[in-house]
Amino acid sequence: MATMVDVAAHAGVSVATVSHVLNDTRPVLPHTRQAVLDAIDALGYTPNTLARSLVTARTRSIGLAVSAISNPYFTEILQGVEAGALEHGYGLLLADPHDDPQHERKVVQLLHERRVDGLIVAPSADPDALLRYLGQHNVPTVFLDRLVEAPADHPFRFDQVCAENAEPMARLVGHLAERGHRRIGLVAGLPGLSTTNERISGYRHGLAGAGLPYDERLVAHGDSEATAAERATDALLSLAAPPTAMVTGNNAMTLGALRALRERGLSVPDDLALCCFDDFAWADLFAPRLTAISQPSKEIGAQAVRLLLERLASPDRPARTVRLPCAFVHRTSCGCAEPPETSGASPTDLSQKSSAKGSLS
Repeated sequence: MATMVDVAAHAGVSVATVSHVLNDTRPVLPHTRQAVLDAIDALGYTPNTLARSLVTARTRSIGLAVSAISNPYFTEILQGVEAGALEHGYGLLLADPHDDPQHERKVVQLLHERRVDGLIVAPSADPDALLRYLGQHNVPTVFLDRLVEAPADHPFRFDQVCAENAEPMARLVGHLAERGHRRIGLVAGLPGLSTTNERISGYRHGLAGAGLPYDERLVAHGDSEATAAERATDALLSLAAPPTAMVTGNNAMTLGALRALRERGLSVPDDLALCCFDDFAWADLFAPRLTAISQPSKEIGAQAVRLLLERLASPDRPARTVRLPCAFVHRTSCGCAEPPETSGASPTDLSQKSSAKGSLS
């Protein structure tokens, strides 16, 4: 089995230079770096990761804690995190907190005890215990998808990345209002999540922009999952004056809403127009095809890795929160006719609208 000494001899450099190339501990001239990489390839050298971590106190691994890994949205985020980690030579350890604060605290501790260099976490609705642990142990951390508000005097620095929420939701509501709907229901997510709060804010803003009053009876919480969303949809449809159109707060809740509509024998959009926050691969296969907000899920994951690596390189730099624009994917579940020029989705970038990101949150 080849050793670092063998690589150094083959490349005509010192063992220290080989170490700098492997660990990125010091700049190496491009032609020298390439000679080392060629020697590694020619000799089939495999670095001893365990030994290297003992010397550098780094394992070149990232811990990822996200709930509902079966959700296509988080699956795509996982793909973005994994691609970003591999691009920079990092491995990935994965855990599911199940949106439970106590379990969240436990799995984060387990990941930390595996000596990951840093963590990427989609926090629960009650992340206090999580924040305390991360702060006590000064674990480099990036929060994704859901934003966390720490107390003003909290010393822990963490970065965050998510999609825009309020403006895209307002766009869906405004579109339904333009279609003539005056009673627009919302199946909202789990209370306490920043995504839920911001999408409700966007819903209210969309109503106001269309000159429609806010009616709290038209908002039901589907708790960000299908079964609760089915119950929430049924409650909205049971109102004395039910909605004629509805928006769902994520893709899992869209499935629950569709199930409730099917149980009542209602069709979309003839009996009720439907738009959803979160696009997914098979949204285009429904009949009718689902009008949706598409989040840049893979880019959210990749951006989280970049923020974490920046934090590892510069632990004391100011914390950053990055918001990424969404796209409006115009299909037919809203009641619009099929676009004659295409049978596929027609995404419209919302980045210009998203530039005023703080105004609706």
